[in-house]
Amino acid sequence: MDTQTISPLRLLAKAAVLFLALNLLFGAINPLPALVQISLYNTLLPGRQRLPYGDDPQRAYNLNLYSVEAMFASHVLTAAPKPPDEFRVFVIGDSSVWGFLLENKDTLTAALNSANLHSADGRQVVFYNLGHPTISLTKDLMLLDEAMQYEPDLILWPTTLEAFPWDKQLASPLVQNNPQRVSILVSNYQLPIITDQLPSQSPLSNPFFVSQRRNLADLLRLQLYGFAWAATGIDVHIPDEYESHAIDLEADESYGGLERELERGELAFEVLAAGVQRAGGVPVLIINEPIFASDGANSHLRYNSFYPRWAYDGYRSLLAAEAEAQGWHYADLWQAASNAEFTNTPIHLTPRGTLQFADAIIEALSAQFDLNP
Repeated sequence: MDTQTISPLRLLAKAAVLFLALNLLFGAINPLPALVQISLYNTLLPGRQRLPYGDDPQRAYNLNLYSVEAMFASHVLTAAPKPPDEFRVFVIGDSSVWGFLLENKDTLTAALNSANLHSADGRQVVFYNLGHPTISLTKDLMLLDEAMQYEPDLILWPTTLEAFPWDKQLASPLVQNNPQRVSILVSNYQLPIITDQLPSQSPLSNPFFVSQRRNLADLLRLQLYGFAWAATGIDVHIPDEYESHAIDLEADESYGGLERELERGELAFEVLAAGVQRAGGVPVLIINEPIFASDGANSHLRYNSFYPRWAYDGYRSLLAAEAEAQGWHYADLWQAASNAEFTNTPIHLTPRGTLQFADAIIEALSAQFDLNP
């Protein structure tokens, strides 16, 4: 029986032609915008309680990805149209909102939902966790912009000084990987942000397969990790031990490149204003979130490892004045959690500290929006 020998050159040429054809076909069809919205979550799998984020997917059944559409498609918020008897509250912000080192049952939104609040017209108040663990007002604005299509009745925006410096606005990887979204927001709201520092285009917008392998793999992994997450409820790895935030502090009063006499123009109030404007008729409650205030070494110079006293005091004063001038809803809750209830950073709270923070928010919601048990 005759046998044909395989020519390595012919095999290589065929593989190259097939690879080229796959790239051209992928580029012509450009299926990624449709693929990012296809999700097993909220159908075969339950929706996640918080946006995907995780550096250790083998233990947390979660991962980082940059498609905002895919992130929302996995979230319980997108499971169904808004019920008529629901008063819908979105909570945006940083890792303290997302719940770093906290299980889902211990996050800020879980604590707020457990209060079983109702609006004045009898609707059930339901809080949704739309926090994401990087600190940038522009990142928050981008997520708020995406969330508006899901009909909120109220938005809570806990934040802290770290989110305000202009040089922090583009630092978030989620911002860096969504330059088109950010550029549109900068243009629409005339924000003084130089978008030349962003990549020329989003990696999600490149139509060729060879450039989308990582993004396609992330989309697939998000679906696959969903089975383990649905079975265990684990979407964050909480180690048995971790390094606690510093109590004794360096004798250093510098804070980035900001001047000692903090001025309004050094902080990104325009981004905060853009968020309020994007919300339109939906009220936004801006919250200065709790921080740890040390009584250890050099605590007369610094509140904590994040903030020298002059910077944080100046920020609080400027934010209060801006909120009053703009007519914003505002609550300064920087001391709402006791000092014993912070974990690895001056803004991350224990479950008990989160309950204390939630209690203070509920008091503000009752006073400003007539939301009560």
